[in-house]
Amino acid sequence: MSKSSLRILAVLLSAAIVIVLFAGLDNLPGEVRKQIAAERTAYAAAQQQVDRAKSEVNRDRGQEPALFAAIPSASGYTDRLSRSQSSLASAQRDLDDLAALEKRNRRTDRQQAENLLRHERQSRESAVADAEAVRKDAAQWIERKQHLPQEVQDMERDYKAVQAVDLNGLAGVVQKAQTDWPEKKADLDSRLTGVRATVQRADDAWKSSADARRAAAANDATKLDYAALFGAADTLKTAAADVPKQSDALKSLTAQLYDSWDKLLVDMQSRSGKYEQRIRTVRTHLPDASSKNGTTTSDENWVEVSRAQYQSQERELGMAIEHKPAGKYDIEAERVAQPAGFAYMAPPGQTNRYGYWDNSGGHSFWVWYGQYALMRDLLFNRDYRPLDRYEYENYRRYEDRRQTYYGDTGGGAKYGTGGATTQERYSGSTFAKSGGFKDSKYASKPGSYGSSKYATPGGDRTPKSFGQHQASPPPPSTHSYRPPAPRPSMPRSPGRSFGRRR
Repeated sequence: MSKSSLRILAVLLSAAIVIVLFAGLDNLPGEVRKQIAAERTAYAAAQQQVDRAKSEVNRDRGQEPALFAAIPSASGYTDRLSRSQSSLASAQRDLDDLAALEKRNRRTDRQQAENLLRHERQSRESAVADAEAVRKDAAQWIERKQHLPQEVQDMERDYKAVQAVDLNGLAGVVQKAQTDWPEKKADLDSRLTGVRATVQRADDAWKSSADARRAAAANDATKLDYAALFGAADTLKTAAADVPKQSDALKSLTAQLYDSWDKLLVDMQSRSGKYEQRIRTVRTHLPDASSKNGTTTSDENWVEVSRAQYQSQERELGMAIEHKPAGKYDIEAERVAQPAGFAYMAPPGQTNRYGYWDNSGGHSFWVWYGQYALMRDLLFNRDYRPLDRYEYENYRRYEDRRQTYYGDTGGGAKYGTGGATTQERYSGSTFAKSGGFKDSKYASKPGSYGSSKYATPGGDRTPKSFGQHQASPPPPSTHSYRPPAPRPSMPRSPGRSFGRRR
């Protein structure tokens, strides 16, 4: 390259440098500078706020030394205000560093400036929060002192609210539940003891504060024990809020023991990215644990669910996706899907409040008592077909393993979305009318229901299993009973499993 060419190149480079400098392309970005300016203004306001809070607290403590000497929280005021001042000092150091970066004015300092701004903002906000918390705490004690007669009235109101709770009635409800459901005795005892303990604390606070309340009612600060008064007032206020809640919660729990309920998935639909399930809740209330007459009610509602929930339960049409037996709390409900109604059957050869086993011609079938006909119809969608001992024993083996039982017709599943029985019972559902059975990948394979108008060709009837790749077949039955007619063997694939029992 010639000397003239080098001179031209040098001139061009120099011109480019000048252009860059004048264009400000190497400067600290303007938006960062604006943030720094805004933080300087915010810091000045924060400094004034912290100083004002500190001044007010010191003034209050100076005017009411006896009051603040009796208040536990006041002993921490000095440390909390010092911490606020330290945070503010940290923010000031950050602003000083930001000022140095502004002066250096380099684009490469942008990240450092943003980090400093973030830390400064956190320190400033923390300083204000600490100072304001102390100021408000001190102010509320001053406010309470200025209205001592009202404080006494509030204490009396709270004490009456605690006394209004009928402990004897609550104890009677609990005692009945313990008699009906002995396995819940320890838990119910513990909860009732907790309610009684809260009531006792309130009673003790009321009695111990008698002198302080008299002095406060007379506005006689010379004879007033602030610690006794305000401590008792806070105890009574807490008890007035807690005792009714504890009592209602305990009543609710005991009431839950007398109800059994099932949540059945009776329909489902997905469209335009919206997933819905129709849930039928069948609830049966018992007057006591020994009663054979229960009152059954039900309700159905469409509920919107997440895509994940919809897909995880897409196979469970017609099944009880949740079941809570009598004698359990709602939080103890079973959430492994099972064929609706099976959970109410007694072991072979036994009876319970819901029905009994009828032996006829070498066969054993479950029969529901007449008083539970409504519950049976709701659980089986008004299409109950007598269940035999063989099927119940298979169900119990799956239930013991915390797996879903889909039954077997010899050519496909019996229950769930792909089950032949379900497809008959729910042929009028929105899911069916929209072609759900036809398109379902869980539809049963052709078999003994192949000629049914509800049967679905193809599909996979293998029970689902979560969290495992392989499982052994159901354990062999220990019962000697076998129906005279040959039965298909159970599928060897594991049923759907949701983990531990709640």
